[in-house]
Amino acid sequence: MAMARASSGLAYPERFYAAATYAGFDGSPNSTDTSVSSKFQNDTALLLYALYQQAAIGPCNAPKPSTWKAVELSKWKSWQGLGNMASTEAMRLFVKILEEEDPGWYSRASNSVPESVVEAQMNHNPKVESVIENGNSYPETKTVSSEKGSVIETQDKDVVSEGLGSIAVYDQWIAPPISGQRPKARYEHGATVIQHKMYVYGGNHNGRYLNDLHVLDLRSWSWSKVDAKFGADLNESKSPAVVTSCAGHSLIPWENKLLSIAGHTKDPSETMQVKVFDPQSCTWSTLKTYGKAPVSRGGQSVTLVGTSLVIFGGQDAKRSLLNDLHILDLETMTWDEIDAIGVPPSPRSDHAAAVHAERYLLIFGGGSHATCFNDLHVLDLQAMEWTRPTQQGEIPSPRAGHAGVTVGENWFIVGGGDNKSGVSETIVLNMSTLVWSVVTSVEGRIPLASEGLSLVVSSHNGEDILVSFGGYNGRYSNDVNVLKPSHKSTLQGKIMESPLPDSVSAVHNATNGTRDLESEFEVGQEGKIREIVMDNVDPEPTKLKGEVSSEHLLATLKAEKEELESSLNKEKFQTAQLKQESAEAYSRNTDLYKELQSVRGQLAAEQSRCFKLEVDVAELRQKLQTMEALQKELELLQRQKAASEQAALNAKQKQGSAGVWGWLAGTPGQKEDEA
Repeated sequence: MAMARASSGLAYPERFYAAATYAGFDGSPNSTDTSVSSKFQNDTALLLYALYQQAAIGPCNAPKPSTWKAVELSKWKSWQGLGNMASTEAMRLFVKILEEEDPGWYSRASNSVPESVVEAQMNHNPKVESVIENGNSYPETKTVSSEKGSVIETQDKDVVSEGLGSIAVYDQWIAPPISGQRPKARYEHGATVIQHKMYVYGGNHNGRYLNDLHVLDLRSWSWSKVDAKFGADLNESKSPAVVTSCAGHSLIPWENKLLSIAGHTKDPSETMQVKVFDPQSCTWSTLKTYGKAPVSRGGQSVTLVGTSLVIFGGQDAKRSLLNDLHILDLETMTWDEIDAIGVPPSPRSDHAAAVHAERYLLIFGGGSHATCFNDLHVLDLQAMEWTRPTQQGEIPSPRAGHAGVTVGENWFIVGGGDNKSGVSETIVLNMSTLVWSVVTSVEGRIPLASEGLSLVVSSHNGEDILVSFGGYNGRYSNDVNVLKPSHKSTLQGKIMESPLPDSVSAVHNATNGTRDLESEFEVGQEGKIREIVMDNVDPEPTKLKGEVSSEHLLATLKAEKEELESSLNKEKFQTAQLKQESAEAYSRNTDLYKELQSVRGQLAAEQSRCFKLEVDVAELRQKLQTMEALQKELELLQRQKAASEQAALNAKQKQGSAGVWGWLAGTPGQKEDEA
């Protein structure tokens, strides 16, 4: 918030009274007659008057003026219309409206309004130093400088005695008053809340793993150490449960007990271990699980979804990064390794995970050995399918070692680093629209801008608060900081009224025409206050000190209403157009998909026929090669036959020739016979 920043040089009440003095309020109930109305329009002057009275005096308890006093009656109705609005909220709205109407007021006020006048205003209204009146209190803002950096600490004196139930500062980290012996400074510890108590277990301090257990009572804000005993393993085992020192583990609440899962240890086991702590007996035990347990690791994410734990990623004892997915059924204590479809996140550790609508697992950020990530992945736990949707809004920078909790549809993320520096912004993701926004920022090297811190959510007086502890940014921390999310943060998802679609990747197409909801809601809240005030303005046609009449004011309000209705109709028309275009695009995509399936079927048939033809060609080639071999063999036999016939013919001819000459000359045989 602009008023709480130290850059203005004024504390919270001082800035308000400087603005009031500049606007023409002198501290009396009837100070908005001439100077204020001359600077601002009638409706703005009435609103500033009502807010000033609410901040300086409190709710309207003055008697109702006579009906013939139109001006006084309008002012009284405007003030009464604010009801029991907190004084600090009235201060905030007063300064905000002044800045909207006159953006350069502060620089002009610094030159025109002496400090003595502001001090006189504050002395005239003693509700400055956190004095409680009508159930409201003013926060005392101060800037503390230390080795950790410059931190704005807004403390309410009511907080000391009643916790944070009466704190009126939203979306800003404060350091509550803590009593008791603080735990040793650490990071990469586990933390969770059971029955308004934050349990902190284990962690890393100066490279040494811890196994101590501490509890912070979130009502009395006092620390105490738990002297835990080591009992027998559960589920049929009788060996003693040894709770080893660990870091990078996960601490999950289950049936009013604590489950400690995985973590880095000095002597790691082969598979992931699950320990359980019973706050009633102050006893640690080891749970016996069934099925194939995941390999031991640290830096993983463990998310409770119904009665199951979903474990993703981490880093094993050999420093190998993982992106496997496992589910532990807490009713049967059975492990199941999941082989999801789609493209999973790359191997990583020290990321953040959350579940939305008991169906979608969101994974954000994390780091590898060389880099950090700012990607967002979603796992549909029903279809077991990974998707990577398009992120909207102020997309966060890469980080690892951050912590996150969910409040309704909003996922708050704090801290982390990118191997160079810590992340100073506290961010929130609306899990229905996938729109990121920045809640607040811190300055300096403080625990909220460090790695390995923890973040839990608790409830006080019906309102949620975020509680951070520990972290490391060059120094180990054991500080506790608290933030109360404003209504614009916690109700942002309800305004949208659009659940996460079955295909998370379609969110981008469904929200392209959506305006910035955070600013829209804030403007809506301001407009609602204006409407409450102006609805109580008497519309009688009486002039306000020669200025705009009530009749003219009513006409102006009607014109503004018509303009708003026209704008709303335009928005509705644009929304209808977008829906129609989306439906047409969906229809076209359906037709194209059917056509693609048909072409794929034809292509498959052609590929099958081509394959058969290739087989036939191969067979024919083989037969042809066989025929060629037979042809060659036939030709050889024919040549051999021809040669044999020729040899026989030659022999016959030779025999015939020898017989004629032998008869003429006589053969040796014949001569011998004759002799």
